[in-house]
Amino acid sequence: MLPADDRLIVGLDITGRAEAEALVDALGDTVSFYKIGYQLGYSGGLPLAAELVRMGKKVFLDLKLHDIANTVEKGVANIAAMGVTMTTVHAYPQVMRAAAAGASGSPLCVLGVTVMTSLGQDDLREAGIEMSVEDLVMRRGTQARDAGLGGIVASAAEAALLRKLIGPDMAVVTPGIRPAGADAGDQKRVVTPADALRAGASHLVVARPIIAAPDPRAAAQAILSEMAGV
Repeated sequence: MLPADDRLIVGLDITGRAEAEALVDALGDTVSFYKIGYQLGYSGGLPLAAELVRMGKKVFLDLKLHDIANTVEKGVANIAAMGVTMTTVHAYPQVMRAAAAGASGSPLCVLGVTVMTSLGQDDLREAGIEMSVEDLVMRRGTQARDAGLGGIVASAAEAALLRKLIGPDMAVVTPGIRPAGADAGDQKRVVTPADALRAGASHLVVARPIIAAPDPRAAAQAILSEMAGV
């Protein structure tokens, strides 16, 4: 069982490296793991990722790759060379197999994104997918396991079923985490930190409840305390 501070990933969903660095400074030793996605990635986030690694922090580079196999394999190999801890690809079998090949021989944990937590059943239907959200997550989770990925990204609402399917060793990283009473924002499938861990999540991604809080450090400490009590 990892300690809580290795399981909490703070999403730096911020535009601009200077603002992100100020937040990292404010959080100090309270937080050891950060996620950098598109918003920050395209505004100084990639050099920041390298700097965080040099500082001894863990980095989840959330780029959600989806391209032809050769491009994905080479891209993941370069991400592994950066020394980050996690990265993401969309959970299509060809993409996941290529990503696993690119990460081979490195400690990089590649995560397959099953179904975005901002999507509900109506959104899948609009995209031409008639499967239920749950069935699609289970299928993609199985395919991620079979492709040799290190983990998956899914809502904690599906974490318990996924754990039975993929076993205890793969990471289950859950976004859409909201402390009790927090605004869900644009997320449709949200749970509390404690409930996510009880369901089988290995890591929790939390952004707005921390980065938008009046006191981000206190907000992070409160979530860590809740996680430690599970």
